[in-house]
Amino acid sequence: QVQFVESGGGLVQPGGSLKLSCVKMSGSLGSVAWYRQVPGDQHEWVASILSYGLNFTHLEYERSVEGRFTVSRDTAKNTVFLQMTNLKPEDTAVYYCNVPGHMTNWGPGTQVTVSS
Repeated sequence: QVQFVESGGGLVQPGGSLKLSCVKMSGSLGSVAWYRQVPGDQHEWVASILSYGLNFTHLEYERSVEGRFTVSRDTAKNTVFLQMTNLKPEDTAVYYCNVPGHMTNWGPGTQVTVSS
């Protein structure tokens, strides 16, 4: 069943910002990855927040988003965030989160459109 529900997408001009949220519906938060998908393509990995206990995390980013996107979490709310800045048209996609490496049981995703 769906483990995560994403929100926060929208239409933004190039150079703009958006903050996406991803709520895990059951169980502890653990490690979470963000992915994105454009029509006709497979899910593309964007970023991960890897959990090593309650207080230690390791962040990883795909090269094209490093320096522009920041992943964070609020364990009390079982939520992971993706702060996106300096958005580019090529960031347009539906964004999803999932357990890292799990490519099934996708949530509804949230559409991000970067266009002038």
